[in-house]
Amino acid sequence: MLHILFNLPDRTLFEEVQQLDESLHGPVFVIRDDFAVGPLLQLDTPEGWLARLNWWKSCYEKSAYHEMPQPDFDDRATVEQIKNWLTENPADTCWIWMAQNQHDVAGYFWLIGQLTDFQGRVMVLYLNNLPFINEKGQLFYPNWLSEIPVREFLKAKKLARPVTTSEFEIDPDEWKKLAEENKVIRILEGGKKLTSKEDSYFDAELKKYITKDWQRINRILSNAQGKMKVKTGDVFLMSRLWEMVHAGLLELNGSWDKGWKETEIRKLLSDTVGELEVN
Repeated sequence: MLHILFNLPDRTLFEEVQQLDESLHGPVFVIRDDFAVGPLLQLDTPEGWLARLNWWKSCYEKSAYHEMPQPDFDDRATVEQIKNWLTENPADTCWIWMAQNQHDVAGYFWLIGQLTDFQGRVMVLYLNNLPFINEKGQLFYPNWLSEIPVREFLKAKKLARPVTTSEFEIDPDEWKKLAEENKVIRILEGGKKLTSKEDSYFDAELKKYITKDWQRINRILSNAQGKMKVKTGDVFLMSRLWEMVHAGLLELNGSWDKGWKETEIRKLLSDTVGELEVN
């Protein structure tokens, strides 16, 4: 069998799982892009894909990384590898693993319409609202595959089921609808329901961790990502801080080019005065 994941760090974890269970042996492919953010329109065309790539480049330029990591990756090529493997191994199946978060679900929606030629051989393991046992022996509901202990994955394999004919028809239509809405953010509202949001969706959450005192950006991001219920990557969050600074909504101390360990931001003094007056 072939396995598909949506987070690169999960590959190492899953390879540990495979060592414990020979029945899960097979190649592991990772869809690496985060389709929960960024433009989705016409990704099946070179122009649409380039527009998305340029959007990511813009986000990286506003972050501490300054440029996209190398070597670059292309999920379209990964899908071609998956399809070639399924064609060359007609008796085998493909297992899609995803947890209950918008990153995995958005990746699934982008992928599934490209596997319609393999109906009946595509399995899905969607670990939504399912309890697992953590290292302390306590029940918990994971939002990410990486939160699940290796031994618990062996139980999860029992949940594999074929992607239905109905899903192969409906899910690509849902993806098309999300793309045509042309918003920048998708959040998961339950099940496989993704809802589009504006660019500024995470701004209010970020502002919770910005005070009247100067703070380094890395501290703000660390606090925010550790406590946010709906999570997204540091590159996109830092690009939003950049946007708020350049829109005059936050104060900047230092040069943005120095990176998040050397640059500080705080609330506008006028905002602080307003809060004091209200209190």
